[in-house]
Amino acid sequence: MWTRIKRWRWSLLVAGLLLLGLMYSFWPERIPVDLAEVDRGPMSIGVTDDGVTRVRDLYTVSAPVSGYVTRIEIDPGDPVVAGSTIIARMAPLPSNPIDTRTRAELANALRAAEAAEAGAQAARQLARNDLQRAEALAERGFLPRAQLEAARATAQTRTAEVQRSRAEIGRLRAMMSNAGNSLPRGGEVAVRAPESGVLLRRLSESEGAIMQGAPLVEIGDPARIEVVLDLLSREAARIEAGNEVLITHWGGEETLHGRVRRVEPFGRLKVSALGVEEQRVDVIVEFDSGAAARISALGHGYQVDGTVILWRDDDALRVPVGALFRSPAGEWQLFVAEAGRARLRDVTIGHINDEFAEVLDGLDESERLILDPGNAIADGVRIEQR
Repeated sequence: MWTRIKRWRWSLLVAGLLLLGLMYSFWPERIPVDLAEVDRGPMSIGVTDDGVTRVRDLYTVSAPVSGYVTRIEIDPGDPVVAGSTIIARMAPLPSNPIDTRTRAELANALRAAEAAEAGAQAARQLARNDLQRAEALAERGFLPRAQLEAARATAQTRTAEVQRSRAEIGRLRAMMSNAGNSLPRGGEVAVRAPESGVLLRRLSESEGAIMQGAPLVEIGDPARIEVVLDLLSREAARIEAGNEVLITHWGGEETLHGRVRRVEPFGRLKVSALGVEEQRVDVIVEFDSGAAARISALGHGYQVDGTVILWRDDDALRVPVGALFRSPAGEWQLFVAEAGRARLRDVTIGHINDEFAEVLDGLDESERLILDPGNAIADGVRIEQR
């Protein structure tokens, strides 16, 4: 036997090498994977959407009367004092200019009114003379009382006609004297600030004619600022007053904290940029007292992002969401790395956010998981950390 082995030793050696090569070529390779550990840490679930800041008590100062308003010299950002700071001054509207034809018609009407006044004065004098004669006859008993009262009524009527003629003359003279004035005169009304604060915006800057109730400026206190989040109605229904809110993307690197003060009871229809009709609700957020110094850079109408926290756990057992997948039956599963092999594991998951999932059952802390397992990963496959 030994002699045969010695005779075929080289052939056996070559055959053994070939067998080892075949075994090496068909031996399953370790699949490189990314690993992560099950750990404990803070987790939170929230609703995030766009929002804008606004002054809590915003005052719009309007024109108290129709008239001619002067130029508003106060600039946005200037402080104002209630009842003291004059926003603008208003005067009566200037009269409209008249053309040559209208002026001639007014002159003719004035002459006619003066002639009517002269006639009314003559009629009044005649009525007074008749009244004197009637009173003299009545004293002697030669005139009935009814005729005396008729004479008195005629005198009063003629006096009223004179007064009416004089009023018409005054009206026509005023129309002719004031027509064409370009500047208002007299009767100025000072528009004062109704509340102390800061001038936020000028709605009307230049002087000119303005109607009663037209807005002039907006006044508010930038220190009393709040955030209005624009949320879908089905998301707003999950929010309650007092929920914590995280304010981000406001212009600073630090996250600001606030609380939900009120969820508006009225929803409104809004069409999104994609043309989808949505019911939107305003959620009012007030800043925490400690954020007063940091919100000084914010003003009215600044855009921010707000996240309303619905659930939080500072010591949750969590796994990265990239390690999870659904089984054909719809259960949560993942692969655990054990002794260089992938092991399929069923787990029970609670809350899930964009980064982590809360583990309720099926995993222990510090176990190692396979992130983003591909189709090549199966139960029992040999793996190595990439």
